[in-house]
Amino acid sequence: MHLNIDNKVFLISGGAKGIGEAISRTIAEENGIAVIIDPSQEAGNRLIQELTSKNLHAFHIPLRLIEPQQAQEAVDITIREFGRIDGVVNNAGANDGIGLEHGSPMSFRKSVEQNLGHYYDLVHYALPHLKKSKGSIVNISSKTAITGQGNTSGYTAAKGAQLSLTREWAVELLPYGIRVNAVIPAEVMTPLYQRWLDTFADPEAKLNLIQSRIPLDRRMTTSQEIANMVVFLLSDRSSHTTGQHLFVDGGYTHLDRAIGRE
Repeated sequence: MHLNIDNKVFLISGGAKGIGEAISRTIAEENGIAVIIDPSQEAGNRLIQELTSKNLHAFHIPLRLIEPQQAQEAVDITIREFGRIDGVVNNAGANDGIGLEHGSPMSFRKSVEQNLGHYYDLVHYALPHLKKSKGSIVNISSKTAITGQGNTSGYTAAKGAQLSLTREWAVELLPYGIRVNAVIPAEVMTPLYQRWLDTFADPEAKLNLIQSRIPLDRRMTTSQEIANMVVFLLSDRSSHTTGQHLFVDGGYTHLDRAIGRE
């Protein structure tokens, strides 16, 4: 299926590694232009070199979206370079383990801001251009917003807010024909996920336990599977889909995770 995103320009926060990298690569492979907003010079340069060697289009903006002005700068650079924005993928963030019992009010607020604020900022500054293109917004959330995890209050609060903003923006932006959806991964192997596994005494045993609880195929979801859904939602092939929370997780969140277990 051709997705009709040729030469369209998409911002991807955290687009150089993990799920973001897969999204950036898939946009480029579909002949779109991936604007990768990611502070990692090394990962960004490596991805750009790979894509350009295949005559695919991508552009790296080495910024970390901490303050609103960084989001505005990313949008301004994109418009100077390409003259348009057709979609935004809010993806950057980290499960930073700021809990209730062992956290603090200050660390909680910082965690929420770092995982949530730039979602608003990037869309706010891109909005005038999205109105012109009738673009699409995809927010990457997490199953922890639905299931909880324990000891990560800041992250889950931000992820729940991202789902709420998805519905809120979908309503507000209806008059402009801008669609807003959220993709909710569960267990996806990324460098960040591997670092979390490595905190356990036996990472392989922990991984096997997690995979045993994923109903479909007893395996982790791949970054590519997340990217496929995201790029579909960015494209006009999903032209009547908005305000939706889509779970790409092998049934982990909503099917009985005890299926097949003794």
